[in-house]
Amino acid sequence: MPDAIFAHPRLARVYDAFDGDREDLAAYLAIADEVRARRVLDVGCGTGCLAILLARSGRTVVGLDPAEASLTVARSKPDSARVTWICGDATTAPLPAADLATMTGNVAQVFLTDADWRQTLRAIHQALRPHGHLVFETRRPERQVWREWIADTHPVTRDVPGVGQVERHLTVTDVSPPLVSFRYTYRFRTDGEVITSDSTLRFRTREEIEWSLAASGYLIRDVREAPDRPGREFVFVVQRC
Repeated sequence: MPDAIFAHPRLARVYDAFDGDREDLAAYLAIADEVRARRVLDVGCGTGCLAILLARSGRTVVGLDPAEASLTVARSKPDSARVTWICGDATTAPLPAADLATMTGNVAQVFLTDADWRQTLRAIHQALRPHGHLVFETRRPERQVWREWIADTHPVTRDVPGVGQVERHLTVTDVSPPLVSFRYTYRFRTDGEVITSDSTLRFRTREEIEWSLAASGYLIRDVREAPDRPGREFVFVVQRC
């Protein structure tokens, strides 16, 4: 089941306001140009920022996400009709053939078990056309970003159009590498409602990821820096064998 931050209608509506400008998306658009992708599958598309950007470039795009609330937000955006939206996950939903599959926003880290991760990789592999590409990002475990999360105790407040002021507070609830759990607490100042969302991410090493990709039928073409967070993330560009 998707976390409340994506699945709760009220949280999905304010997600983009806290997610920032998404400076990373330009790099994914450039990779789509680089591999000459015309049909793109955006796995874990969330509120649709990348999917819509890709569609505006003239590509045929399918956005896939298990959280209907996030897809409702995506469908409300300008140019959303250019994208085909599917509610589901890669292992259960019928996936269209694609030249390129993307997983941004550290979607790759939500697969906590090796079995779930491998099943997802293989499902995407089946959807990719011969020599199609998969590109995704994942945080580097050696950076131990959770230490920064623990130290950052200050709440963040955003004034969300149509919603009003919303305060968010992050609490790390468990650190048991490779798993790290945390809770977001949202307070809506218009009516005082408080909603919490609990999440767990898995921090895989580069070696673990490379092994899982090879075992799932991918050839690693490049491992890059995230341009908006150099030294903090791996960006894998891989190809279906």
